[in-house]
Amino acid sequence: LLIDDEPMVRAAVSAALISAGHDVTPAQNGVEGLEIFSQGDFGLVITDIIMDEMEGLETIIELKKKSPLQKIMAISGGGKLGARTHLDLALKFGAEKILEKPFRLADLLSAVNDLTNSNKIK
Repeated sequence: LLIDDEPMVRAAVSAALISAGHDVTPAQNGVEGLEIFSQGDFGLVITDIIMDEMEGLETIIELKKKSPLQKIMAISGGGKLGARTHLDLALKFGAEKILEKPFRLADLLSAVNDLTNSNKIK
């Protein structure tokens, strides 16, 4: 499950993950992401932090309430406080991996593979 309010980021990350052999379900914000999450079983949730309607830290908290063992990766470009502050909080709230935008494709795929115990990169 990929939650990000930026259409270009959703498209680019989705394309990269699909080309590496992963299934991707996109959501445009935390509210939509939680609704989709409640209807399926996801090996990994990737969520942006700065979003309208429901931001990523709140999304992580809600995901962990619903499914304490859910694997989560947080991504962020920063906002006013800077990406590192938000990403450090994401780790405290339950994200297992963090990536600061912009990130390298190889770093994204490596983090996803670590969290999904997958080895789909050839």
